Amino acid sequence: MSTPVIAVYPGTFDPITLGHQDLIRRAAGLFDTVIVAVAAAHHKKTMFSLQERLDTVRDAIGQYPNVRVESFTGLVRDFAVDHGAKAMLRGVRSVTDFDFENQLAGMNRALAPDVETVFLTPDARYQHISSTLVREIATLKGDVTQFVAPTVHARLMQKLKPL
Repeated sequence: MSTPVIAVYPGTFDPITLGHQDLIRRAAGLFDTVIVAVAAAHHKKTMFSLQERLDTVRDAIGQYPNVRVESFTGLVRDFAVDHGAKAMLRGVRSVTDFDFENQLAGMNRALAPDVETVFLTPDARYQHISSTLVREIATLKGDVTQFVAPTVHARLMQKLKPL
């Protein structure tokens, strides 16, 4: 009997986009278990609180029985090792992403040699989408419905509603 292969997909998911969801869907078909690891992101100013991001991700990906959502602080390497992960999933949209992600993969390999980094590219329909751009467009009252799931859009609109 083989050991189930667990993959960790870390990120801030502020908010989760259709590109993230595409990678999660595909990873769910490749690995026995996928843990979407939502970073507390102490180093970033996020639009959504950690709990809001966890809830939003859970709503967006609830249809995958082998995917779960958890938060983490500290090094993602520690989270991966503590959860018995054999793979760390990273999304790559461009050469710029690859340069950065390749450097991270090298550092993670040095810190956790038993955890392999797996790069996936999103479907071409989603390659231009980033959470940063979605937040900026939404904040400036632009339409982001083509970049996020309806549940995510509703949360964005609620967050940006004037008091």
